[in-house]
Amino acid sequence: MPITSVDTDAQALTISVVADFTVSVRRLWDAYLDPRQLEKFWGPPTYPATFTRHDGYVGGLSNYYMTGPEGDRHYGYWKWAAIDEGRSFEVHDGFANADGTPSTEMPEGRMVLEFSETALGSRVAAISYFKTLEEMEQLIAMGQVEGMSEAMGQMDEVLADLTSFALGQGTEVQLIGDTQARVSRVVRGSLPELWRAFTEEALLRRWQLGPDGWEMTVCEVGSVVGAKMHTEWRNLESGESFGFMGVVVEAAPVQRLVTTERMVSPADPEGASSAETLNELTLTPVEGGTLASYLITYPDAEVREMVLATGMADGMEASFVRLENEVLAA
Repeated sequence: MPITSVDTDAQALTISVVADFTVSVRRLWDAYLDPRQLEKFWGPPTYPATFTRHDGYVGGLSNYYMTGPEGDRHYGYWKWAAIDEGRSFEVHDGFANADGTPSTEMPEGRMVLEFSETALGSRVAAISYFKTLEEMEQLIAMGQVEGMSEAMGQMDEVLADLTSFALGQGTEVQLIGDTQARVSRVVRGSLPELWRAFTEEALLRRWQLGPDGWEMTVCEVGSVVGAKMHTEWRNLESGESFGFMGVVVEAAPVQRLVTTERMVSPADPEGASSAETLNELTLTPVEGGTLASYLITYPDAEVREMVLATGMADGMEASFVRLENEVLAA
């Protein structure tokens, strides 16, 4: 059990939970910034968390839900207020409605996570601040102290896994709910380098080609809201071609880009018969490189299954390998 202290201070209106681990501060920090890892311990064992957004930058937002034993869901959010890379971050946190909007029935709190080096490894202190004693007592009565302690008590197993989330693991696909999929990979490159690779046409043409034997014939991309997106590829041997069209609906350089997307082809150049998806790209600095995470929302489970069955993840992996070896290494 990594928990070393739990303290409730009615005078300061705080709840503090401190935990120690035999890993580096960097490893501990990444566990909180990488949604794939965070959702393995953020909720208590009987209420595991699923993060549908996790920005990790000032002004960003995190959305998650915890699923109970009976399939019931309980929603929450973080609004990122401050971040000191590798040392601390501050979020405003609270309960949310099913659509992710803050609940007006429960108070919004403030939580600070502080990371420090110790003689045996690292320490994290999670401090929750409350506006009034009544709010603090309300959350305590709802089990916040026990929930935080149980959640952090699961971290040892996550931190001991040094390979599943590391550089070199390839492209990973995780199904979320009925209509979403998260596609993740740690790429050997810095945050600014990755942002340029995803948003500059000259760079994108060099690496986003999928398996060998394809060329990109159209590449129109942007990184401001309203910019049109249009990419097309052609098979060098068969002449087969396809592409995608969409528009930028949200942008926060250099870490988040959200676009719509629908498939186009010679028979349907405007994608009129194609189902539209929402693609949320988030870039997060981690040890060894940058975590590139796509959250893709499909119209329904059937479309999701059909798209993933095309070998999309394999094509993305081939492109990421090309990005590392031919673009970022140049």
